[in-house]
Amino acid sequence: MDKLGKTLSTTLNARIVGSGNEVIVLAHGYGGDQSVWDNILPSLALRYGVLVFDWIFSGAISDQTLFDHVKYSSYDAFASDLISLMEEMNLTSCVFVGHSMSGMIGCIASIKRPELFRRLILVGCSPRYINTDDYIGGFENSDIDQILLNIETDYQNWAPAFTSLGVDQNDPHSVQKIAKCLARMKPEVALSVAKMVFRSDQRDVLDKVTTPCTIIHTSNDIVVPNSVPTYMQQKIKAKSTVEIIDTVGHFPHLTAHNQFLEVLGRALDH
Repeated sequence: MDKLGKTLSTTLNARIVGSGNEVIVLAHGYGGDQSVWDNILPSLALRYGVLVFDWIFSGAISDQTLFDHVKYSSYDAFASDLISLMEEMNLTSCVFVGHSMSGMIGCIASIKRPELFRRLILVGCSPRYINTDDYIGGFENSDIDQILLNIETDYQNWAPAFTSLGVDQNDPHSVQKIAKCLARMKPEVALSVAKMVFRSDQRDVLDKVTTPCTIIHTSNDIVVPNSVPTYMQQKIKAKSTVEIIDTVGHFPHLTAHNQFLEVLGRALDH
């Protein structure tokens, strides 16, 4: 129960759409909410039960005072929420689809409770965003410093600028959707989560993952370079495959949803 006496599923606006013998859990990434799955939800709901929800940082949460900056300063807290939500919904052996930061949350949750997950589908996911001598994450420390400074000092202008880089500009509807999601976030919450995501290093998590994985990436993602899915596949001990969707941007489930559904279908048939 949260401080208002609500269940976690109520607090996170959780709902199961569709029906079937198998449940798919869809977890959105930074700056999003469950509406980012709208393009693929109808098709999935024809064959599966689909759990959608909003993370506690999302602007779709009715009481945004519930975000605890100390508690949610690590991925572990989000993984614990995911586990608690799945337990509350009586779910086991699910297919988990995690976009961006949610991919790593799913990995951590699967290590803690492997029986809850049949397969992990990691979309635009990265264990570390900052380059090192032997790892290309896509950003230098100075880049991250500038991103965080922009969020802190001028969030209202940073959010649309980030959207223009991360979303295919040939899809104005998707651009508008992500911009709207970001605009609904409280700036101090956006900053707190961004610090956690962009400064974290979860590479040591990968070799502990025992759940089979499908790693989905686009051919041109400004947020996560193409080297990252290959790195993840090499490090994950469980059987994993990499699927590259030939599109631009960080949100293939929005901007290339038909191709995304094809890849998802192959993964679900395993």
